Amino acid sequence: MAERDQAKEANELAELLVGVQRLMRRRLRQDLTGARLPGAQVELLRLVRGRPGIGVAAAARELHLAGNSVSTLVNQLVAAGYLEREADPRDRRAARLTVTEAAQQRMGEWDARRSELVRRHVAGLPEEDRDALAAALPALRRLTEGLHNELEGT
Repeated sequence: MAERDQAKEANELAELLVGVQRLMRRRLRQDLTGARLPGAQVELLRLVRGRPGIGVAAAARELHLAGNSVSTLVNQLVAAGYLEREADPRDRRAARLTVTEAAQQRMGEWDARRSELVRRHVAGLPEEDRDALAAALPALRRLTEGLHNELEGT
C-alpha cells in the first residue's frame, strides 16, 4: 500500500475512533442523572479503580498531568464522595487513593450502559460487519498497547 494511502487510512481510523467515542459519550450523557463529571476526573477514577492504592504522584505520571492538577482532582473527588485518600503507612506525606462504593456504583452503571449501547448497535449491523469488528479487536488492542508504550517511552 502506498504511503499516502496508509496516511489517509490512519487519519480516517483516528477520526472514526474519536467520533465513536464522542457519540457514545453524548448519547450516554442524555440519560445521565446527577452532576456530570469532567473527563479528567473520570480518567483519574478509572485509573484508581484499576490500581487501588496508587499514589498521587504515580497517578500524575500515569495521566501525564502535573502533580498539583491531580491533587486538585483528588480534592474534588474526595469532596464529591468518589475517592478516599489515606496516608501511606511507609511515607506519611504521601497519600494512597481508592474509589468509594459510590464511585464503583456510578462507574459500573456507566460501563453497563456503554456496553449495552455498543452491543445494541453492533447487533444491528450485518453479520459480515460484526465479524469484521470482532476480527479487528486484537489489532486495536495492539494499537492501544503501542500508543501506551510510546507515551511511556518504552
